Amino acid sequence: MTHEPDIVSRISTMFGQLRGAEQKIARVVLDDMTFAAHANISELAERAGVSEATITRFARAVDCTNVRDLKLRLAQSLAVGQRFYTEAKVEPSSTHGVYEAVKTALEHNAALMTEKVIRGAIELLSPAKQVLIFGVGGGSTVMAQEFQYRLFRLGFSAAAYSDPMLMRMAAASVDSSDVVICLSVGGYSPDVQDAMEIAQEYGARALGITTKDSPLGRGVDQLVPIETMETDFIFKPSASRYVMLAAIDVLATELATRHKRKSRETLRRIKHTLDNHKQGQDRLPLGD
Repeated sequence: MTHEPDIVSRISTMFGQLRGAEQKIARVVLDDMTFAAHANISELAERAGVSEATITRFARAVDCTNVRDLKLRLAQSLAVGQRFYTEAKVEPSSTHGVYEAVKTALEHNAALMTEKVIRGAIELLSPAKQVLIFGVGGGSTVMAQEFQYRLFRLGFSAAAYSDPMLMRMAAASVDSSDVVICLSVGGYSPDVQDAMEIAQEYGARALGITTKDSPLGRGVDQLVPIETMETDFIFKPSASRYVMLAAIDVLATELATRHKRKSRETLRRIKHTLDNHKQGQDRLPLGD
């Protein structure tokens, strides 16, 4: 996979090295990316107050082949969203706003966690000899580890993987008695999908906590659907992390209930060991 150069960063970095007329063009481009990506060379020259030949020199100065190449790269940069190029404040960053966003996301996704979805996931996980959990990136890596911690406390053999090569290796070691859990908020995670397909090739079944209409969501054997509710306020961390964590907690609780005897004994041993270590009260969280 080829990495596309970041033309916006390139223009910003080189700004001080550009000639005066070229800096005028750079300001126009950075101030209004949409206009710069769609305007013809005459329109761009008129707004910047320079000649059309200067537009061509500017394109070459920022390492583009020509003006057409410059406009193509600007259009590609725009694909990430105008909200990353504007200074407009879209919503407040108050503490209340953060809590409300989490609450709204959880309430919306609770409706997706139907009895049918839960039952299908538990039927898949209950007989598993071992559970491998795949998740990459800042959010899903942490959630994969969290899922592992929840499962081993209940007496299940579980391991979390976030390194792409290790995921492939682990996936190649499974058989039909194993289950892989694939985590991805957006569902576009090539490394996780590749590891899942390897595991499926060797007989394992895949449970996904991800978006329904996504490559990963369409490839799993059993789906626990989640939906993101992102806004244009780019500075607030995604509330989707809490949605995935809630789904993990629901499945862990249902598994514990299904396997009460095994889960109770494992939890008792852990509690006994921790109490001896911490000299704590009976109602302290179990290992958190």
